[in-house]
Amino acid sequence: MTARDEILGSIRRGLGRDALTGHRAEAVAARITEHPRNLIPARATVLDRIGRIELFVEMAQAVQTTVARLTADEDIPAEVVRYLATENLPAELVMAPDPSLEMLPWGERPLLDIRRGRAEREDVASLSPCLAAIAETGTLMLISGETTPTTLNFLPETHIIVVRVGQVVASYEDGWDLLRQRGRLPRTVNLITGPSRTGDIEQKIEIGAHGPRRLHVILVGNVAA
Repeated sequence: MTARDEILGSIRRGLGRDALTGHRAEAVAARITEHPRNLIPARATVLDRIGRIELFVEMAQAVQTTVARLTADEDIPAEVVRYLATENLPAELVMAPDPSLEMLPWGERPLLDIRRGRAEREDVASLSPCLAAIAETGTLMLISGETTPTTLNFLPETHIIVVRVGQVVASYEDGWDLLRQRGRLPRTVNLITGPSRTGDIEQKIEIGAHGPRRLHVILVGNVAA
């Protein structure tokens, strides 16, 4: 018996249930396999590709995410440098060691100090890719992995995320479909909608309570293509 079996068995005994058999087991298996969709707002699903991308930008900006739109990957390093300078931040960042970012012409920006790997407490800004951008709410779906450490999403006060226009999907369900297509699920999935905030204390919004104070999206690609 594995640790997983022991934990689930303990929960089952606590609920006073036996192991599922017959039609009950078949119903559970079908539910897991079919992934039925929940009610999805029409504002995202009725749009074409261009409209979906525009909705993502609109919804992201509505929650204080800044968005820069580029047509080519080669322009990403220049945009990173521009953004850091605009926010009066040092020209340094910790970057996810992801192939989609490593291929960029960072050598053209020799004054930008880049470290690859996990974020540390002293890091000011981080750069990472995403799996999907959800137009429904302007949300970014990020997954953990060897080339995408989760610490990049939370420790630095400034988080820059690269999104390709082909990654913009209509709904959360579409994002989960992309995740399942990868095969093995990651250990962590982070859904990020705007900079970190909380209103727990006297109903006053505080930015950067549990993560970055700034969230900047670099949206790359020819929207009309």
